[in-house]
Amino acid sequence: MSTVTAAPATAPAAGGSSPIMTHRQILFVIYGLMAGMFLSSLDQTIVGTAIRTIGDDLHGLDQQAWVTTAYLITSTITVPIYGKLSDIFGRRPLFIFGISVFILGSLLSSFSTSMLMLAGFRAFQGIGAGALMSLPLAIMGDILAPRERAKYQGYFFAVFGVSTVIGPLVGGLFAGANQILWVDGWRWVFLVNVPVGIIALGMVIVFLHLPKIAKHQSPRIDWWGATAVIVALVPLLLVAEQGRVWGWTSAGAIACYVIGAVGAVAFVLIEIAMKDDAIIPIKLFRSRTFSMATVIGVLVGFGMFGAMMTIPLYLQIVVGLNPTESGFASIPMVIGLMIAAMGSGAYTSRTGRYRIFPVTGTLFTAIGFLILTFMTPDKPLWFMMIGMFVVGLGLGQLMQTLVLASQNSVEPTEMGVASSAATFFRQIGGTLGTAIMLSVLFTVLPTNIVHSMADKSTLTSALDAALDPAVAEAPANAAIMKQLWNPVVDPIKSGIQKQLDDGAAQAKAAAGKAVTEKVTAAVQAQVDAGAIPAAAAPTVIAQQVAAATPAAETAALQAVADKAVASVVDGGVKVDWADQSQRTHWVDQLAPELTKQVKDGGSKAANVSSDATSDTSFLTGADPRLSQPFMAGFTSSAATIYWIGFAVILLAFVLTWFFRVPPLRQRSALQEQADNAGVSDTGTIRTHRA
Repeated sequence: MSTVTAAPATAPAAGGSSPIMTHRQILFVIYGLMAGMFLSSLDQTIVGTAIRTIGDDLHGLDQQAWVTTAYLITSTITVPIYGKLSDIFGRRPLFIFGISVFILGSLLSSFSTSMLMLAGFRAFQGIGAGALMSLPLAIMGDILAPRERAKYQGYFFAVFGVSTVIGPLVGGLFAGANQILWVDGWRWVFLVNVPVGIIALGMVIVFLHLPKIAKHQSPRIDWWGATAVIVALVPLLLVAEQGRVWGWTSAGAIACYVIGAVGAVAFVLIEIAMKDDAIIPIKLFRSRTFSMATVIGVLVGFGMFGAMMTIPLYLQIVVGLNPTESGFASIPMVIGLMIAAMGSGAYTSRTGRYRIFPVTGTLFTAIGFLILTFMTPDKPLWFMMIGMFVVGLGLGQLMQTLVLASQNSVEPTEMGVASSAATFFRQIGGTLGTAIMLSVLFTVLPTNIVHSMADKSTLTSALDAALDPAVAEAPANAAIMKQLWNPVVDPIKSGIQKQLDDGAAQAKAAAGKAVTEKVTAAVQAQVDAGAIPAAAAPTVIAQQVAAATPAAETAALQAVADKAVASVVDGGVKVDWADQSQRTHWVDQLAPELTKQVKDGGSKAANVSSDATSDTSFLTGADPRLSQPFMAGFTSSAATIYWIGFAVILLAFVLTWFFRVPPLRQRSALQEQADNAGVSDTGTIRTHRA
């Protein structure tokens, strides 16, 4: 037997029953949910904006997938666990627990000294984030009928919009500051969650009160299922991140495949055995609607999360925006998302129809990614903003409709597990997408940088700048010269100077020999004519050779310099790299050969490109000609990611044509349970179980 305690009836509900929650009580619950959502969304926008600065400072930008993936792994794994436990023990205590863990994880993250340490603390933070991701959807399903949610969506999107605008500003402020109160600026990206989280926790404790269900039987908790989820997901996500380093067919990778497959099979078998007590009951998949919504959700999560991770990096690395500016540059996507979400919500509330939105949502998202594939380093920012806006229009139509379909395909008592399952599988897609696509990005990036260097016009322009002392010695270019170009141009300069030194030595020797022969012949003629005594000839020859040699050597050196398009300096021949004509001559000579070496992998450029992906701070303020090969390489790599995102979302679009959705419920899940149980005069709902 279980007893549900509800608010006293205040007004008749649909079908003549009394509502268990008034409008005022619903608003209080929403205030609590908004506080938790604000904390979660603010964290994501701040960290996303500052991740490049964090990666550069900790010398591990190419390891950023660890930070992102670790957070997503733990938050994804805990989503269904929170959903199931909240069905058993109630939503409120688990929501409070999740926020508390999230705050502690944020505090620990601020003490990180490496990207791997940060990944560990973010993994702990993700344990709390799982509650913030899944429980609000379940609570909304509990207290609001599907067609009523549009009336309250404005509150949530207002929170989302405010956090999206504030997040980039705060994240950029922290990332751009060297220190704030004697603490590295980027560490405040995590520290700011502490006061915000405490406020959110207080609001949840005060406002989030739901009708309570007290069960007098000992529930079975699916710990084995939760363990199997971990065994299945962690190895697969690990190999997705590290496969490029280990090798996709290495022993470590194969071990991960096997362990992940065993974990997945064990999870399915355990869930079948646990029946209704499973964290994700298999019976949910008997519904074609739930199954199709799950598959589409995985695909949307994979394409969305994976491809979207490259946008802040692109805006900062290629476009050259600072963290704050890159955050604000993403606002068109947020605007598109809010317009589509609120528009689709209003239409659904008015008509009760929502079948069209999965179709149009995936179509718009695919078109948006297709637009992004045409990005080039010289494309204006507004072109990318158009792509982001279209992606936002698509995602806004998908965010609620897939969850609505999943929730309406199950019984009211399974609202929590259905909501968390929908979030869980979407997060799995997102986690895999993030790990795989970032792995692909940093796998193809060195190769694409080399390919961009192999472009003759790009290499010619960059080489001319790198050989120009005014450019190479500029303070703003010191870092990029050291990282990318000194390993290329220093051997070139040394090789050219050695050739010139050898040529100058040979010319001077030849000039000295010619002078000696000429003077000797002239003096001998004078000796034969009796003008000079024979005994004095050697002395005269030596004097005349010494006098004539400097001029002859100078003339010989000048001839060498003229032929080599160089200058005579201090008794030698050197290229004046500051002289435009000399530099242009040598660049024209060098570029074709260097291009061939880059293509063949014999140039230093092929070696330094892979090192340049772990810390991109050397690009800040650098001459555009010097950074152009990296920019072109990164753009090509990002385009690859957008093509993958486009293909995945296009597959989801095809599947939506076979997606059939159930009609929307007229009552909330709690109201249905209350009506089925019956409400006493004292406002107590009594539910009897066999």
